This record gives sequence, C-alpha cells and structure tokens, in this order.
Amino acid sequence: MKKTITPTTTIERLPIYYRCLQRLNKMNVDIISSQELGDKIGIPSTQVRKDLSYYGEFGRRGVGYEVPVLLKHLRKILGLDQVWEVALVGAGNLGHALVNYGGFRKLGLKIDYVFDADPNKIGKKFAGLKIHDVSKLQEVVKENGIKVGIIVVPAEHAQSIADDLIDAGVEALWNFAPTHLKVPQEIELKDEDLSIGLISLAYHLSQD
Repeated sequence: MKKTITPTTTIERLPIYYRCLQRLNKMNVDIISSQELGDKIGIPSTQVRKDLSYYGEFGRRGVGYEVPVLLKHLRKILGLDQVWEVALVGAGNLGHALVNYGGFRKLGLKIDYVFDADPNKIGKKFAGLKIHDVSKLQEVVKENGIKVGIIVVPAEHAQSIADDLIDAGVEALWNFAPTHLKVPQEIELKDEDLSIGLISLAYHLSQD
C-alpha cells in the first residue's frame, strides 16, 4: 500500500494549529468546530479537516474537536513530547536573544550549548551558558547526541558550520544566516532570513 505523503503546506500549518489550541486550552475552551478553528487562523474549515485527516480522525461530526485531546495529539505529531538538545553557533546579539527566549524550553527545545570563533568570547558566559570554541563543535555534538543546530553566523561561514554539524550527526538545522545552505536531502533545513521580511515590507510600502 502506497504511503500518503503529507503536503508541506499542511506540515507548516501544524504549529499554527498547535499555538491556537494552546490559547484555547488556557481559556478553558473544551470543544471547537473546524469552522471556528479555521476562522481563528484564517483558513477554510474544509482545509482544517483535510489537514488533520492526514494524521487520524480527531473530531466528531456535528460536535467538533476536543481541544485538550487534539492538543495532545498535535504535541506528539510535532515531536514536542520529547526533549531535544540544541547547539547554537554564533554568540552575537541574535544568538543571545534566541538563548534567552524561554518559549523554546516549553516546547522541549533546550539550547544548552553555544559556540563561537571569537577568542574574546570563548569561555565566557552567554545568557548563563558557557561559550565553547567552535573548533570543539563536532566533538561536543557527537558526545551529547545533539540532533538540532541553530546557525547564527555571517553568511560566509554558514555553509562550513552546517557541514560540521551534519558530519557530527545533526539532523535538523535552523539557519539565520542570510544565505541558502546546501544540505543532504535527509537533513531538515529551515531558513530564517530576517532581512527578506523587511525588504518585502519596504517593497509593499513603496508601492502605495
């Protein structure tokens, strides 16, 4: 039997469903219909039902979805029921902001290792964490079985850092460097070029 492939757009919407359901759960909302859920995140109810159907039957016809139950299922589907150790490379301002963001730990993502190439930073504390020499990157990643890497370095160094992380066993990369990385097909890569968003806003403003 051929395995159904979940569309990328559906996968990208799962965290949006999860965040919305978290808010509803905090508000003690027990039941929500696909129409109500779709309205809250800006998509048709038919798309909500189709997205969730890739992972099972969670709702009841004529009733809707039990918020705590669906939230629990999505947490497992998204891998948030596990704890993932994360290595961050680049002890600059953006790296500091990422390490300080408490929301990651609530999602099971622990940034416990920070690396940099600057001799003036190595060994010092960075948001409570010791900054390691980037030359020790592969060694530390292998020893601790780290599977997630965050790259916050200048564009010209990003590819070599990505290569080192992958060679050491990292399977997922979150790249904040303003360049696209070349990685093997089996590596999950998420590019987060902040400047692109600002340029897009500037473009739309200039058209008014």
